[in-house]
Amino acid sequence: MKLKVQFNPDIVALMQAEIAAGEKAVSAAMREAGTSLKSAWRSQITGAGLGTRLGNSIRLASFPKSGDSLNAAALVWSNAPVIIGAHDTGPLIRSKDGFWLAIPTPAAGKSTRGGRITPGEWERRTGLRLRFIYRRTGPSLLVAEGRLNSKGRAVASKSKTGRGVATVPIFLLVPQVKLRKRLNLARDADRAVDGVPGLIVAGWIDGKLA
Repeated sequence: MKLKVQFNPDIVALMQAEIAAGEKAVSAAMREAGTSLKSAWRSQITGAGLGTRLGNSIRLASFPKSGDSLNAAALVWSNAPVIIGAHDTGPLIRSKDGFWLAIPTPAAGKSTRGGRITPGEWERRTGLRLRFIYRRTGPSLLVAEGRLNSKGRAVASKSKTGRGVATVPIFLLVPQVKLRKRLNLARDADRAVDGVPGLIVAGWIDGKLA
């Protein structure tokens, strides 16, 4: 006697379809969560007044690059991790050599390389010498003898009589600076992670009904 057992519907086909639906749901959920987190971080950065350029440093990569997988993942990161991290943690910043931190005043202008100008660069650019003034209360100063141009920048005076020459504060000197915490990236990351299971379930059900 020969017996033959058949399953209707096909169990193997059902399992394969279930796995395919799961792979699609997980991949779609991770892509959506990653996109949502990238958008949230960028909005948080620009909303904190840190500019769209820094906001655009937030990038997203989804894995696998093509196709679907039950092990799908999304990676969100910044191309400027040091700057982003500083605004996210609000660290206490001290001078590397243990002396002063030089904070430029508006009269100092900006660095030709972009960002904050240093005392050495300022002296080379203007040809003026900085003079140290110690103050018992408040920040000490680096000042220069010069004049302010129409843009409010300190420059060398061309007057031979000394007319218009003034002592201009160029840098404030402080022993340390507490950077204000302006971001809370972990908050948005936690929200994105917490939302993943619901996205997977919803996508899995929709995929089976489609």
